[in-house]
Amino acid sequence: MNSGLKLCNYGRELVTDATLYRSIVGALQYATITRPELAFCVNKVCQFMQNSLHTHWNVVKRILRYIAGTLHHGLMLKLVLDFSLDVFCDANWASDPDDRCSTSGYCIYLGGNLIA
Repeated sequence: MNSGLKLCNYGRELVTDATLYRSIVGALQYATITRPELAFCVNKVCQFMQNSLHTHWNVVKRILRYIAGTLHHGLMLKLVLDFSLDVFCDANWASDPDDRCSTSGYCIYLGGNLIA
């Protein structure tokens, strides 16, 4: 998912089966435990659990297609002798056009391996 894509909370066409949307997005949240590259896009679709539009449903289907295409990919953990802990964080203040909420994120590396 493009990080510059702005999903909005307003529109005409609500998802016909909101329970299915919530169920699949909940399963995707669980998948982020072992697939950290999904965290950003799953977080985005989770923000629209109460007011899910067809646009959001299309993003969920795109995430599912990505998972199906990368099913045999895994995490690569490198053997390193330097056990340094590096933390990076960033915040975007009031960037959401719907409710002006802030967004923050972080990455924690142990050696050269992403752990959180």
